[in-house]
Amino acid sequence: MTTTVSAKAQEVRRDWLLIDATDLVLGRMAAHIAHRLRGKHKPIYTPHVDTGDYVVVVNVDKLKVTGNKASQKFYYRHSGRPGNLHATRLDKQLIEKPERVLEAAVKGMLPKNKLGRAMFKKLKIYSGAEHPHEAQQPQTLDLN
Repeated sequence: MTTTVSAKAQEVRRDWLLIDATDLVLGRMAAHIAHRLRGKHKPIYTPHVDTGDYVVVVNVDKLKVTGNKASQKFYYRHSGRPGNLHATRLDKQLIEKPERVLEAAVKGMLPKNKLGRAMFKKLKIYSGAEHPHEAQQPQTLDLN
């Protein structure tokens, strides 16, 4: 007889992963990052426990999008005041704040609850090649 093993938060071992986003497609990379943040790649995966790894993404300013998304996709934000809806095209967003593009893509693929917010905090995004997480010795993950 086999028993189902449910992971406990104290037993989870979290790795640090480093992804270089140069010439990677936004949606495919975001799906892989969300998979790692949730911990679905581990045999100990439990849906109600945060079993995911830390993910550090560098060179986000060099990622790609396919098709006409660069000119047709918009990001919306609202200040809460009447008439203050701001729309920013993807190509302009990639120039001004490229981190927000990947954040929005990954956040949309995570659970919409307290657990999803905890998973999202383990994502570290940087537009350049430098990051302050060298002490954690992240393992390089190749997505090509």
